[in-house]
Amino acid sequence: MNAHEYALQANGSFALPDACFKVKALMADDSAEISDFADVIGIDPSMTSRLLQIANSAIYSFPGEISTISRAITIIGTQAIYNMMLVDVAASAFKHFENQAIDLKRFWRMSVYCGLASKNLAISAGKRDIERLFIAGLLQNFGELLVAKINPEVAQRCEQYGKDQLPWQLQELALGFTYTDVSADLLKIWQLPEKIILPIRHFNAAASIEINQDVKILNLASRLALIDSHSSEFSYDDVIDESLCQSLGLSAEDLSQAAEFAESEATSILSIMNPKLFSK
Repeated sequence: MNAHEYALQANGSFALPDACFKVKALMADDSAEISDFADVIGIDPSMTSRLLQIANSAIYSFPGEISTISRAITIIGTQAIYNMMLVDVAASAFKHFENQAIDLKRFWRMSVYCGLASKNLAISAGKRDIERLFIAGLLQNFGELLVAKINPEVAQRCEQYGKDQLPWQLQELALGFTYTDVSADLLKIWQLPEKIILPIRHFNAAASIEINQDVKILNLASRLALIDSHSSEFSYDDVIDESLCQSLGLSAEDLSQAAEFAESEATSILSIMNPKLFSK
């Protein structure tokens, strides 16, 4: 199987909800009103509740409490609401995915950490529309869930990475592609914006890393996430490319700040996404 075939195997556990497509269609409709968005989302009370939790979390850091979807749309806009729905897709996968092939707690910790670190690095690099980089960071390794579900033996082999064989190098050897290739193809099927898919598709490929700043930011954030989850195995010098920091105008202090932010906020975000597994 190639990366696209894995992506096509995504079942109901990973399918983008109809509400996401409806919200996306409304975003393209100039005549759509806030009430139209609220009506689509409000059909699912559990989704509404989770979106409000996310809206009031450190992902967005908005002043004051956001208590309704209509208010959230008024304050933060339809794009942010759509992004939150994508976060909710990831959260929903917790409820359906059961597999011993990979360490799920490690997987989700790294995913959320990467999203938070990407957002913080984007701020330091002076980027706009930083929430898209949180989404890219969160979903960049989603392909790992699909491979673990469809081919658990291969996923178990890919878990045996280390300094001598980094995760993406081992995936390339075992599969002929990386988990992020599967993620990019899955998100393409989901019709996500190309500006989210592009950095996911390229950030692990040395030949493509100069494409744009988003690719570089996601590369650095993913390496910080690797260090966070495997601090005894990996260090800054092992996986961080200093030339990327320099090209983005980022200092060692910026990376340290991004790591501290992600570490401090990851637990609260994970507790929203899966209270049973991550609540204190």
